[in-house]
Amino acid sequence: MSTILSISGSPSPTSRTARLLRGLDSRLTAQGHQVVPLDVRTLPAEALLHADFGHPEIVRATELVARADGIVIGTPVYKAAYSGLLKSLLDLLPQYALEGKTVLPLATGGSTAHVLAIDYGLRPVLASMGPSHITPGWFVLDKHIEVREDGRVVVDPATREALERLVDQFSAALSGPESAGAVAA
Repeated sequence: MSTILSISGSPSPTSRTARLLRGLDSRLTAQGHQVVPLDVRTLPAEALLHADFGHPEIVRATELVARADGIVIGTPVYKAAYSGLLKSLLDLLPQYALEGKTVLPLATGGSTAHVLAIDYGLRPVLASMGPSHITPGWFVLDKHIEVREDGRVVVDPATREALERLVDQFSAALSGPESAGAVAA
């Protein structure tokens, strides 16, 4: 199947965004994909802030993007926009780093006031990077992601169902247009 890079743009080590992504990664893995997680917060801050394109960790992240067939990008929404941390990584990638790739954008946030952050903030930047397809994205309210004391993540049932549908559509889009149409129907 396909290689998928799952990018979390959250600066928090206890991020709901990253935990949500790792759950979706499991679904994609169960469908036969190879999923590689990338938490942008683990990249050297100095390399990100000083736009050090040659730093070994930035080169490695760029190579991960280049090798992926599909990209899942998750970000918390701050001030009605995707995270500055994610922006710092996107700024270091080549202009057409997403060329030929299928992309699934996801966002988390505390208020429905941020629901359009994907379509008006993140999607135009992703589109400028040349992907062959950006699947419908999804905004998840923080209150719909519960992190239990044991670390287990429980997602609101309606939200979980919607995310599973989107992930399945993304997976099908990676397999080709005829598969994507079958899932969307």
